Amino acid sequence: MSIEAIVFDKDGTLFDFAATWEAWAEAFLLRATGQDRARAQAIGTEIGFDLAARRFAPDSVVIAGTPAEVADALERHFPQLTRPALIGMLNEEAELAPQIEAVPLAPFLDGLRAQGLRLGVATNDAEAPARAHLLAARVLDRFDFVAGFDSGHGAKPAPGPLLAFCAAVDVDPARALMVGDSTHDLHAGRAAGMSTLGVLTGMAGADELAPHADAVLPDIGHIPAWLATRG
Repeated sequence: MSIEAIVFDKDGTLFDFAATWEAWAEAFLLRATGQDRARAQAIGTEIGFDLAARRFAPDSVVIAGTPAEVADALERHFPQLTRPALIGMLNEEAELAPQIEAVPLAPFLDGLRAQGLRLGVATNDAEAPARAHLLAARVLDRFDFVAGFDSGHGAKPAPGPLLAFCAAVDVDPARALMVGDSTHDLHAGRAAGMSTLGVLTGMAGADELAPHADAVLPDIGHIPAWLATRG
C-alpha cells in the first residue's frame, strides 16, 4: 500500500537530539539554580543528565517525555516555583535551544512534497517551542500539521496526535507513515495503524527500535529510497 502522508517526531528525528537538548539542559539547570553548577549537577541526575559530561543517560525522561513529565521529576527541587512557572521556564529554554538539522530540511521536505505527500510533526515537546524551532529552520510552512503534547490530542506513545494528523490531512492511517527516534514514536505509530520507521539520530540504537519498526534508517535522508522500494 502506497504512503500518502508522513508524520515526523521532532527531536532526534528532524533535529539531532544531543546537539539540541544537551545545550537546553545545561542552560535550564544553570538558570534555575542561579548558576550554581554543583547544585545543577546534582539536580540534573533527576532527569538523567550529567552536567559535567554534558550527556544524557539512555533512560532520561527528556528523551521521549513531555515538559510536564520533566517538571514532575524536578519540581521538588524548586519549591519557589509554581508548576506552571516551572513548565514555562522549561519551554522558554526549549525555544532558545540550538537546532541542528539531521539533514538539510528544506530541500528534503520539498522533495517529499513534490511527490504529493502530506507532512506533519507530532512531538512530545510543547507546540509553541516546536513551531519556533521549525520557523527558525525556515520549514514551518512545509508542514500541514504540527502538534505538541499540549495541543489537545494527548502525547505519544498514545496514538492521538497521529490520528489527529491523519484526520487533518484526510488520509487513512494505513496509508500514513510515522518516523521517529524512540520507541514512544514507534508504539504510537503502530497503535494508530500506521507504517513506522526508526531513525538513529536520537539516543536509541537499532536493536531497540527494530522490533517496532518496518525499517530502521540512519537518518531521515534515507526515506525517499525506502519509499521507492515500496513501489
